[in-house]
Amino acid sequence: METLARQNKTAGENQKQTVLVVGGGLAGLTAAKYLSEAGLGVTLLEKREVLGGKVSAWKDAEGDWIETGLHAFFGAYEEIYTLMRELGTYQHIDWKKHVLTYTLEGGERFSFATVNLPSPFHLLPAAFKNRYFTLAERLTLVKALGPMLFGTAKYFTSQDKYSYEQWHTRWGISKRMLKKMFLPMALALKFLPPDEISAKIVLDVIGIFLRQNKASRMGLLKGSPTELLTGPIADFVRQKGGVVRTGAKVKEVLLDEADPHQIAGIVLEDGEKVTADNYLFALPMHNLKRLIPEKLYETEPFFANLKNIQSVPVISVQLWLDRQVSYEDNLLFSPDGFIPVYTDMGNSNPEYSHDGKSRFHCCVAPAKELIKKSDEEIIETVWGNLQSVFPDGSRDAKIEKAVVVRIPWSVYNPAPGTDKYRPSQETPVKNLWLAGGYTHQKFYDSMEGAVSSGKLAAQKLLKAARVS
Repeated sequence: METLARQNKTAGENQKQTVLVVGGGLAGLTAAKYLSEAGLGVTLLEKREVLGGKVSAWKDAEGDWIETGLHAFFGAYEEIYTLMRELGTYQHIDWKKHVLTYTLEGGERFSFATVNLPSPFHLLPAAFKNRYFTLAERLTLVKALGPMLFGTAKYFTSQDKYSYEQWHTRWGISKRMLKKMFLPMALALKFLPPDEISAKIVLDVIGIFLRQNKASRMGLLKGSPTELLTGPIADFVRQKGGVVRTGAKVKEVLLDEADPHQIAGIVLEDGEKVTADNYLFALPMHNLKRLIPEKLYETEPFFANLKNIQSVPVISVQLWLDRQVSYEDNLLFSPDGFIPVYTDMGNSNPEYSHDGKSRFHCCVAPAKELIKKSDEEIIETVWGNLQSVFPDGSRDAKIEKAVVVRIPWSVYNPAPGTDKYRPSQETPVKNLWLAGGYTHQKFYDSMEGAVSSGKLAAQKLLKAARVS
């Protein structure tokens, strides 16, 4: 059976150009939104029954929302806010107090709060008033502010050959700062410790936070991303005449026999063949590599380079407790244990309230070894970490419910030396474009990176198709 993903206009009008978007995560949905808005006939295919990819969410048997991961909005983001304003959903972001709070074993705390001064002076009081680090430790950071603040794109690119730990050590910054301040930052950013993540990635992000006053401000959705973020995008695509299909897994990509630099169609797992004028793949790296025909790996360095990009495992743990343990309404960071970033959704998300009791959502990283363990072992590890940072409130607390979400291949692995292998949204295949956080844009594998990549891919496709 063959399905043609082409849609005709009304009688007398020219046939629409068609595009098949493969992947219903934030990047694919964004691309579908802008392509359908431009008048193309869009069909989006998602292999799972739920849309959203790494920001997907669903209700369990008890009616509780379960999220794939813990996702925060940052003030530095741009394209995702443009998208949400266009859809009328921006007001669903609940902006938190502009402070970064670190929680340590034994209940110890330190924080960084900005002031209303031009950057980088907005962060200086936070750095120098902090009493957790000694004056000598704080001064080691000062000399590194120059390259962080004023480093050029060329300089940051040149640092990709180093891990962040190597860069940190070369500049003589305190090792205690590396463990207590930069470790959770690296883990929250890419789920990798400082010795495994490219210095370029960390420096790029820190540079943005230092140069923009509100860049590090954080917010959370006031409810589920399915209802407030990804769902509205899919609804928009449908309203524009697009088709959104779930449970549609792609098995094979077919190349044109006469021109192997053009896709002729795709075959779904059930044998259905789907064709279109244009194809846009917005897939996780491991799925993208599986679908690229071997002929393209053999003939095009662009695709051969993809084999150098791996993915990072990620675990998310959500715990419902029998009492209130935390009274913080913000994202929290922890350098001790395996929960580098977490929040008490009972306080921070009104739609997820738990009758005045704590409901923690924890990012668990690094997950390379933990992902091999049982759910019970992972829950025990996370609960032990929470008890260590809330020793008083958690003393007699009990877990009422726990959910572990595992993603064996999640965001791409930004290991030192791999940035040069990241692809553009355009490919050597004339009717194929790529979207995803691993494609070139400045926010890497994040919600902003996904939206930016989807929008860029759509713009480049439209330009090639000469659609205004």
